[in-house]
Amino acid sequence: MNHSDSERIAGFLEIQPHPNPLLSKEREFKPTKDIHKADLVIFNTCGVRQMAEDRVYGQIHNLRKKHPETKIVLTGCLANRKDVQRRLKNKVDLFCEIKDFPEIVGTDLVSVPREQRQALPLQENYLKIIPKYSAKHTAYVPIMTGCNNFCSYCVVPYARGREVSRPAEEIIGEIKLLVKRGYKKIILLGQNVNSYNDKKINFSKLLKKINSIPGNFWIWFISNHPKDFSLELIETMTKCRKVCECVHLPIQAGDDKILENMNRKYTAREYLAKIEKIKKAFAKNKPGKLYSITSDIIVGFPGETKKQFLESAKIMEKVGYSMVYFGQFSPRPGTMAAKMKDNVKKSEKVRREKYLNEILKKTSFSNNKKYENKIIEVLVNEEKNGNYFGHTRTMKNVKITSAKKNITGKIVRVKVTKANVWNLEGVLKK
Repeated sequence: MNHSDSERIAGFLEIQPHPNPLLSKEREFKPTKDIHKADLVIFNTCGVRQMAEDRVYGQIHNLRKKHPETKIVLTGCLANRKDVQRRLKNKVDLFCEIKDFPEIVGTDLVSVPREQRQALPLQENYLKIIPKYSAKHTAYVPIMTGCNNFCSYCVVPYARGREVSRPAEEIIGEIKLLVKRGYKKIILLGQNVNSYNDKKINFSKLLKKINSIPGNFWIWFISNHPKDFSLELIETMTKCRKVCECVHLPIQAGDDKILENMNRKYTAREYLAKIEKIKKAFAKNKPGKLYSITSDIIVGFPGETKKQFLESAKIMEKVGYSMVYFGQFSPRPGTMAAKMKDNVKKSEKVRREKYLNEILKKTSFSNNKKYENKIIEVLVNEEKNGNYFGHTRTMKNVKITSAKKNITGKIVRVKVTKANVWNLEGVLKK
């Protein structure tokens, strides 16, 4: 989501000169690869983990020390936190929540009449900014922002506010334009993407509308919440031809007591029941098609015992994930979990993450072996040292050898010749 936000910020800044005195009255902004040559630096921050937060403090401190004249704006997850504002008050020129960007930094670039802008919620103003897409073949399209779940460890509801969904017509219009421009993969984004509802249609119906847009392109979406992953959505995604066969469904923990303390609103059994429904739906609606299931797991949540931790390991073995993104718990100011005693040592969190990663290596390799000698579709992202690199509809990374023609940005057929733990290798088929 931060990547998509940055594309909208770039689109906002680079269109025309801005009347805001903080920015510029004289010229439009242009990007620079050298931060030391910038007149304006915007830090689009992530507050999910302490490590990311600490990097922001260090970078802003060093930039302000070396270039006191540079204008610095801080946006993203950290922008509205009072402790962050106090710490950086003499180093940052403007703190701005991402949803308020067009209102605080300037409103002239929002693509609706001024009189209508005043009546729109701030989140809708922000989502109407035309982004500067950074990739040539894959486009991120936010369909909603904010979150109503208040998981005890998560700062998102405080940083981004409650859920707001974009009008379906606006989303469809953006995607039609992207497909016309040749984009091959559309990633629908939201902090809780499957709770999308614009008061007219829900997420399943939106997927059907996008799937019906003419053109050869893929659809993927992140991030989902298990409680909102309905049977209707399972049926829809496994029946829509353009929707990728990859489901990202975060479990976060395998023990019911820890899930309750996380305020996740489901049990391990309920989660596994949804996974089973997903697998059966793929078998019924896309027989013979390979698919992948990925997840997120937090290790070392306050009070997590070794026995409770091993329940997460059991979930991994039962599901057979293709990928899991692990996070060592770090308390986020303002959340309920920040008030809990962080009693799992750092060394133990590291050990637990390594333990789960060993399980992941086995399940990932086992899943990848299923691709050997099969012909699959690959979206080619780049060429490097004579080889091409891309990914499958199941988000598997692929190295393509012996390709003699320019295939970057195309969806091609590849025969898989070798499966590795984290990627596949193959040759181009005619």
